[in-house]
Amino acid sequence: MIVFKTYWKILKKNLPLVILYTVLLIGFAASNIKTNEKNLNFVANKPDVLLINDDEGGEITDHLIGYLKEHTELSLSTVPEEDQINDALFYRDINYVIYIPKNYSHDFLERNAPEIKVKSTGDYQASLAEMILSRYLNLATIYQKTAPDPLEFMRALDQTLAQTVEIQMTSPLDVNQLTKATSYYNFASYSILACLIFIVSLILNHFNQQNVRKRRLISQMSDKKHNRFLLLANSLYALTIWFVYVALSFLLVGDIMFSPHGVIYIINALMLTLCATSIAFFIGTLVKNPNAISGIVNVIALGSSFLCGAFVPMEWLPESVLTIAHAIPTFYYIKTNEMLKTLESFHLDALKPFLMNQLILLGFTVLFMIFTQIVSKRDKKNWIIHLIIGTFQ
Repeated sequence: MIVFKTYWKILKKNLPLVILYTVLLIGFAASNIKTNEKNLNFVANKPDVLLINDDEGGEITDHLIGYLKEHTELSLSTVPEEDQINDALFYRDINYVIYIPKNYSHDFLERNAPEIKVKSTGDYQASLAEMILSRYLNLATIYQKTAPDPLEFMRALDQTLAQTVEIQMTSPLDVNQLTKATSYYNFASYSILACLIFIVSLILNHFNQQNVRKRRLISQMSDKKHNRFLLLANSLYALTIWFVYVALSFLLVGDIMFSPHGVIYIINALMLTLCATSIAFFIGTLVKNPNAISGIVNVIALGSSFLCGAFVPMEWLPESVLTIAHAIPTFYYIKTNEMLKTLESFHLDALKPFLMNQLILLGFTVLFMIFTQIVSKRDKKNWIIHLIIGTFQ
């Protein structure tokens, strides 16, 4: 039991660090949930459009202006001051500029294909304005060929433009809740890696110090019994971290955690916890200087979080970064979380990518355990040789 007591004594000294990483996770999750609640409620905003009209009194032009006023925030101008227009576009005071040339209505009715020039900010609001204008012009061109009379042409055009399409969401997914859960568990990868690798590596490093190993050598406890106690203590600590973070997800994310999606999030987090523990064992066995552990933890936890999509969404990362990330266990953990946002059914074919990612995480866990055994045997052999040489000197 002395191994157990020593383990928790060292852990107690470093408990503030564990609390810090947990607070960071809670803070990120809370802020991200508020952001999602604001962003996932769709509100249709009209784009700001400036119209430069050189065709005063034209029937088609007036009809187009009426249509644009209904669907955009339209401003009219007859004096094109280009410097002011460019400044307004740059500062996003307007999204789209439409230039109607002289005699546009006459040329249009005469089928001379007059050109409307535009300027755009290139953002999504400008794209919406372009779509509104293109819809009008495309329909107007069609009806102009079939109904050359302006009144008949505009009446038919108004009837078509007034038609709307009702959109019905058929997907059973609660995208809002799934996005919250994915964001929470993605960021949790950083906290899990940091808490486990730092604490476990530091404690193992403490037990591997020369003075401690010499005392263990003359004690009645065998190496196998000592390692069993140490493995049990590390496992309990790792499972405690996993349990606490899962419990927090139920409080912060909501009812989605009681669904099959939630079960997969939990299993995925458990697999990353096991993998992080094996990495911690390897680092704690390999690194002899306790001061170097902190730097290594920052490189692994922060590096993998940035490269694999914990801090920056995967879809925003360049392909070169994602290619590198394939060599990091966190990539497969986050990839599973991202897949869950769009998973509608739980049949075998749909779950194959998830199962493959779990096998890869398990493979990384076994790989680092093998590395730990190799390093441990080498160090034990070297340590015994040095001990024997020191005895005879």
